Amino acid sequence: MSALGRRLRAYAGHIALLAALGTVAATMVTAVPRAANTAVDQALRPHLSAMPHLARDLVLTERPTIAPGPGIVTPPVDSAAGQRRTGTLRDQLPQPVPQLVGSAWYAAAIGPDGVDARADAPPFQRNPPPVFGLRAQTGVREASRLVAGAWPASPGDAGAAGDAAPTQITISRQAAGTLSLRIGDVLQISGGAGNNTARLELVGLFEPLDAADPVWDDLTYALAPLRPVLDRDPWYLAAVTDWTGLDAAARTLGIVRYEWRYRIATDRIDATHTGPLASAAAAARRTPPDGTTLTSSLDTVLADFDGQVRAARALLAIVGAGLFACLFGLIWLAAGLQLRRRADELSLLRARGAAVPALGRYVLVESVMVAPAAVVAGWLLGSAVPGRPGADELPLLLVVAALTTAAVPALLAARTTAAAGTVRHGGTPSAVDADRGDLARRRSSPGRLTAELSVVLVAVGGLWLLRRRGLEATDGGVDPFLVSVPVLLAVGAALVTLRTLPWPLRQLDRLAARTRGAVFFLGLARAGRGAPVTPGPLAVLVTAVSVGLFSAVVATTITDTRDRVSDREVAGDAVVTGFGFAVDTGDELAALPGVAAVAPAVLATNRQLVAAVGASAQELGQAQVLVVDVPALAEVAEVSGVRLDLPAVLRDAVADPAGGPVPAVVSPDIARLLAEDLPDGTTEVLVDVQGRRRGFSVAAVADGFAGLPVDARGFVVLPMQALTVPPYQPVVPQRYLLAGDGFDPAAVVALADAGQRQRIAEVVGTAPDDLPQPATLTTWSAHRQALERTGANELLSLVFTLGTVGAVVLALVTVGLAVLAGSTTRGRALSRLRTMGLSRRQGQLLLVYELVPVVGAAVVAGGAVGVVLPRLLDPVLGLAAFTAGVAAPPRFDPVVIVGVLASVTVGLTAALVIDNLVHRSARLGRVLRVGGDDR
Repeated sequence: MSALGRRLRAYAGHIALLAALGTVAATMVTAVPRAANTAVDQALRPHLSAMPHLARDLVLTERPTIAPGPGIVTPPVDSAAGQRRTGTLRDQLPQPVPQLVGSAWYAAAIGPDGVDARADAPPFQRNPPPVFGLRAQTGVREASRLVAGAWPASPGDAGAAGDAAPTQITISRQAAGTLSLRIGDVLQISGGAGNNTARLELVGLFEPLDAADPVWDDLTYALAPLRPVLDRDPWYLAAVTDWTGLDAAARTLGIVRYEWRYRIATDRIDATHTGPLASAAAAARRTPPDGTTLTSSLDTVLADFDGQVRAARALLAIVGAGLFACLFGLIWLAAGLQLRRRADELSLLRARGAAVPALGRYVLVESVMVAPAAVVAGWLLGSAVPGRPGADELPLLLVVAALTTAAVPALLAARTTAAAGTVRHGGTPSAVDADRGDLARRRSSPGRLTAELSVVLVAVGGLWLLRRRGLEATDGGVDPFLVSVPVLLAVGAALVTLRTLPWPLRQLDRLAARTRGAVFFLGLARAGRGAPVTPGPLAVLVTAVSVGLFSAVVATTITDTRDRVSDREVAGDAVVTGFGFAVDTGDELAALPGVAAVAPAVLATNRQLVAAVGASAQELGQAQVLVVDVPALAEVAEVSGVRLDLPAVLRDAVADPAGGPVPAVVSPDIARLLAEDLPDGTTEVLVDVQGRRRGFSVAAVADGFAGLPVDARGFVVLPMQALTVPPYQPVVPQRYLLAGDGFDPAAVVALADAGQRQRIAEVVGTAPDDLPQPATLTTWSAHRQALERTGANELLSLVFTLGTVGAVVLALVTVGLAVLAGSTTRGRALSRLRTMGLSRRQGQLLLVYELVPVVGAAVVAGGAVGVVLPRLLDPVLGLAAFTAGVAAPPRFDPVVIVGVLASVTVGLTAALVIDNLVHRSARLGRVLRVGGDDR
């Protein structure tokens, strides 16, 4: 053990370097998957919480068949019995739904669809009659405070329109004030197949303890009735009753539905549940329990999120494979550096008759003493990162331990065998420097040429297969071979660079020979003789540069595409949305300080398209309709600096006094519909805009338009300035696109709300204190930041940080190892040149000229791979998952070139520092007196 200890102390620096690289590799293997899992889990919970309840909750609905009136009821109406089925139905849902459900509510409901309050009876003498919903639900009393009257306690014979007692109801105090209702008022509602009438008595008023409580998700009309925008629009309101009252109303009207709503607890779910939970939700929709029907978009929500996670994990796999390849390459280079340092010792042992296996065991014992402990230390460091461990953590740790432990013995065996082959062919034996030689005149063996060509062909074939299959394996993970394809492409680029580099070096050599001074010539001469331009450092450098630039290009692509998404959806510096504004609100907004331009718009969904055939009309389908003042929108875009493509046919459109069709931009779906399904004899195509049909003609077809969501498909865009608008029925703006800098958001919202109150007063006669939909202001920057917070963006940020920072650090370490590998030879050359008058500064320039070819070649080759790779892998990466579904063509930012040049400068500076430290400790004068080997 004493001899082993002396060897460990003698080569402590080289052994420690190899152990440090093993520790870093083990830390990355352990920490990166944990950090990635944590990022995904932290993104999943707020993503799910932000979804509307109809998307995130599982709702089971049952609609019993009821014979209205005093006749037979099949089955008997007993709403209260549904409470006992809440747990049973939950347990009948596919796993893992039952164990992930955090909250559950049961309700029995009538309306609001198909149920109206009687307009010919007090207190609603208005036309059209209000749409009315009646609901009994668990959790309502616990989530509210009674402020007047009492909670419903309906008698058993309640609800009929005759002499029976009415069903007792409560509504919120805000709803009562909005509708001028008082305790004791009796309402009449009608609906169902027989259009029967049920009576309701208002017995109490309540206030919600928290209006955002999920209990109220299906009772929004009870908290705040929905006001009409146009004169012919109805009110929407709802009331809360008890189980007995609900049963009585259901028997009278003949309609009722039972609902069980289950909410997934966000604190119980993580990324491992997304796939099984989405499959369970889809299976429950196909075969719901006990004859119910399931309503939910949970599987779609989880599938969309899982698509982002898969895309981010694909990027992480590509970046991680490149970084691990660099680390493994550095381990191999560190092993070679250790062998250079120990050349005399190993050559002496070999000369004394030690066989290659004996030499391997000799150095393996040293590695076993250090490398496994270093890997365990890396595992402990990585385990400190919170998160779930990766599925392949243990196998990868074993690979790191095996590689770190066996690197030196394996490399020793390979180089000893290569040296023996050199002796048999008449060359000079060397157990450690088999890869040395004059780069410009090196002739490789057919075996080496075949191996290099095989790497290039495998990389090209893997790229073809990757574009066809994608990264996913059959088990849902990533295919290890396909993940390694980008690394193989980088290695192939390094090999091609190594083959093509001699020619430019020879040309530079000739130029240097004609210049004054010897530093430039000597530096290029050393570079041309293979140090440090050898396959190992060059391959690692090319891989590191390609990983860094790949990450930068992908990050730039996503950032630029998100900017374009915000440009299209906000279409200005800000957008104000509301339920409906007075017509002159736009002029008042334009007069605010800081507001430079305003464009009014109307956005309506599910508007009916109609074909006019003679005196009749035939419905064609529904579309999303955007009505916008296009010249004003063009001004907003110009002032705000957003990138919009507005067709000239809309900008130049003017109102036709004869009332002819206006030009319109339609989506490809609508264009196809109008081209294929128009009936014969169609004279005009019309679309409903706020209760009035507007004729239009297709002037252009576009995939999207400013102010519309980027995922809008079936849409029609009409120029507001070209519509003929009668004074008694103006187009009521629902949003305003703003341009300007420095305006007060609070003042904009306050003025917009005043415009909404004015509009409501124009419709119903009085301005309310509380608005059903207060105005909201969304700035371009806020919209852009919201895109940053969606889905798996945390994981995406981790990938970009890991790719850029890791690539820079590994590239610098590679340059440092290349400098250390040639430090002894360079020391001898500098010692001799100093005696000839070479200054210290010229010695530093000599190293710069020596390193510039390898660094420059690596930057060019790695940069080419990093820039081209996103384009080659564009069908595989799925970057549209991070850009709201908008295609994200790869984009290279020229600013990255500045970063690359800065990194090169830092690398060369670090090389100079390392070289100075090594030569200062080596005492160049002593090297000259004693001599030295050529290592």
